[in-house]
Amino acid sequence: MSVLFIGGKVFDGFVAPVDGLGVLVDGGRIERVRPAAEFEGFDGDTVDTSGGTLMPGLIDCHVHLCLGGEADPRAMREGMPAAELALAALDRAQRTLAGGITAVRDCGGKDYIEFAVRDACNSGRQQGPTIRAAGRMICMTGGHGNQIGRVADGAEDVIRAVREQIHAGSDFLKLMATGGVMTPGVNPEDAHFSFEEISAGIHEAHRFSKRTASHAQGTEGILNATRGGVDSIEHGMFMTEECVEEMVGRGTYLVPTLAAGHPITSNPDLISALAPFIQEKIERIKGKSAASLKMFYDAGGKVAMGTDTGIPFCIHGTNAVELELMVNAGMTPIDSLVAGTSNAADLLAIDDEGSIKEGNSADLLVVDGDPSVDIKMAARPENHRLVVKRGVAVS
Repeated sequence: MSVLFIGGKVFDGFVAPVDGLGVLVDGGRIERVRPAAEFEGFDGDTVDTSGGTLMPGLIDCHVHLCLGGEADPRAMREGMPAAELALAALDRAQRTLAGGITAVRDCGGKDYIEFAVRDACNSGRQQGPTIRAAGRMICMTGGHGNQIGRVADGAEDVIRAVREQIHAGSDFLKLMATGGVMTPGVNPEDAHFSFEEISAGIHEAHRFSKRTASHAQGTEGILNATRGGVDSIEHGMFMTEECVEEMVGRGTYLVPTLAAGHPITSNPDLISALAPFIQEKIERIKGKSAASLKMFYDAGGKVAMGTDTGIPFCIHGTNAVELELMVNAGMTPIDSLVAGTSNAADLLAIDDEGSIKEGNSADLLVVDGDPSVDIKMAARPENHRLVVKRGVAVS
């Protein structure tokens, strides 16, 4: 069934929204993007976008569907039966879609449970976003994420771990270059895998045409992963000018995940619910992500939207707030929109999403006003009029 979106502005995922276009959707695909006058006399279903903007659905490059924003994610994960966790992950994916996010990259789950959710959503058996999933994150002995990740030591073992994830069905590989906030006994500033280890894993993933992401918060770990050829640096909190130069020179994406700390900075009372070791590290990293993003963006670096949704108090369905936080950190509204659409699709290697062009999947978002003028129109779900996935309105 054909549906025509017409009347308002159109943001194609690349340049500022324009007036005077109509977008015809048929069979879950964008069939025509033409001047509005060419659709005069159209007698099919019409969505009037007057006073608003039609744009691509947003893409979140860093979520955890097996986590639900609990203050103690480990207790939740270990206490919930696998079947219940799968249903919870599906519910989170569907809430994410309802929040305007039509594709996500799951950056580490539990026992591949998220793969079932991915396959159900990607096949259309369940309504949900397009999902790309890493499977088990790969970390060193005692490293960040070691409770649920694939522990590997030495280049040969890292290569073996990469092969195991590919065999299990991973869409991309996530390697842990540094410590992190949520794991006891590790520091975000410390490099974990050596350059030889992480570069071996990245090379092996690329050998099988798989993209790579690296949890990298400290400076040395950022440099190790970047020099090893990683496709994206996740978080990048302790970035330096050297890191920026290396990343920009190699075309490495930054996924800043500003939303990860936003609930606590906007409501400091929440921090008391977290374990003391987490509280201490949060104080050390406060403000680092935004400062690093500004430094990287000002140097012309490539940014893709990601939130870390699922970690404490970072709730699925609120992902779009990352756009507003990126603007608050110094990006222009249009560049934050690009980061959340075409750039994100490029990083995830999803060729037919993230932009409005003929032949692409009809993954769309209709918002009030013009988000290139007021980013809150896209960043806040209360300003969303309609979410469309593969041509079907999301209920």
